[in-house]
Amino acid sequence: MPAATDLERLTTEYLQRLIRFNTVNPPGNEEPAILWLRDRLEAAGFECELLARTLGRPNLIARLPGRSDGPRLCFLSHVDTVLANPVEWSADPWGGEIRDGCVWGRGALDMKSQTAAEVVAAISLAEDGWRPESGELMVLVVVDEEAGSEDGAKWLCREHPDKVRSDYVINEGGGDVFEFGGKRHYGVCVAEKGVFRFTLRTHGRAGHASIPRIGDNALKKMAPLIERLSSNRPTLELSPEPEAFMRALGVPVDGDLDAALAAVEKENLLIGILLEPLLGVTVAPTMISASQKINVIPSVAELKVDCRVPPGLGADHARMRVEELLGEGDYEIEFNESTPGNRSPIETPLMNEVRAFIADEDPDADVVPLGLPGYTDSQSFRAAFPGCVAYGWFPQREMSMFEAAPLVHGADERIPISDLGLAARFYARLAPKLLGG
Repeated sequence: MPAATDLERLTTEYLQRLIRFNTVNPPGNEEPAILWLRDRLEAAGFECELLARTLGRPNLIARLPGRSDGPRLCFLSHVDTVLANPVEWSADPWGGEIRDGCVWGRGALDMKSQTAAEVVAAISLAEDGWRPESGELMVLVVVDEEAGSEDGAKWLCREHPDKVRSDYVINEGGGDVFEFGGKRHYGVCVAEKGVFRFTLRTHGRAGHASIPRIGDNALKKMAPLIERLSSNRPTLELSPEPEAFMRALGVPVDGDLDAALAAVEKENLLIGILLEPLLGVTVAPTMISASQKINVIPSVAELKVDCRVPPGLGADHARMRVEELLGEGDYEIEFNESTPGNRSPIETPLMNEVRAFIADEDPDADVVPLGLPGYTDSQSFRAAFPGCVAYGWFPQREMSMFEAAPLVHGADERIPISDLGLAARFYARLAPKLLGG
């Protein structure tokens, strides 16, 4: 296995260089970063291929084949980022500066750090002469994740499934450490909620706004519906991931879920806030429209609602929960966007390796399964390849979940150098454990 000091140093250097590629999406402009990574992987012995849906936005597929057939392990990451306003930062967002033991810049957490750690681990193994005994190691660096993945993972899994078919996928979405009940815990993301966004619509009768009673204002009818969506919580429901999470924390889940959630919040309010969305359907009104002119009473009002649903449940279940909140009334619900939730098994050889690594690196801590209220590129792989085990896992010990979360997509994004080394050590250890050699 490559030396820990070399892994940390090289991952730091790679992250600094990746940050200096401005890949804010849109427009992305990921090609220079992708080509830079390709050249280094090719030099280490990887077979590399670029596939692009859009000119100037190639995805990188790098393979290190084994000596015989076997599972394919995929190190997955994306190199595009959200925007950054330099005025809000105390460092250059694209400078890759080292300060206070951290690398600073846009993408330091989301997720050029993981790209750097995965690529450095893979290259270091290959340069040391390692090859899989069976199967294949694939490093997949994609574009466009921050804007929906239509040029990245979604397109690859749909149009080139044989190129990216995977048995194990390591991606973003987990690995932050947090404390609960006096113990340190590392979360592994094993599931992601589905998106079932809908439009809530009310009807009335148009009229001149100078005579309010001459019309029937559809916007006024929307007001009590917004209040019901905002003031009431859908019925809490238990699914495998939050159940396993709470059991791992020692929280009883055999009785009242409201009481269980209250117990979590009493111990750690932030954990409770993160757990609540996983316990059933969530609704968040986000956009409203009505009259197109200020002097016209609207005959139609429309409210856009972001709705998330646990894996295994769909639009019918979402509609039932929404109607429970709204009650009877003169309104319409139209679902406009549907992406089913997804999950991977909790007990797998990959989870065993995660637990073994933490047992060695942080023996007083444990590993707990997590679900995500949102979704990542793991969704595309779970949907395209039944049986694929995709986990969000980038271990971070120095910076806790609550320190890191506000920095993701925020100002002064940064990551401790020691966490870069920790992650790179895991990836360098994982490939030989799963693939042999």
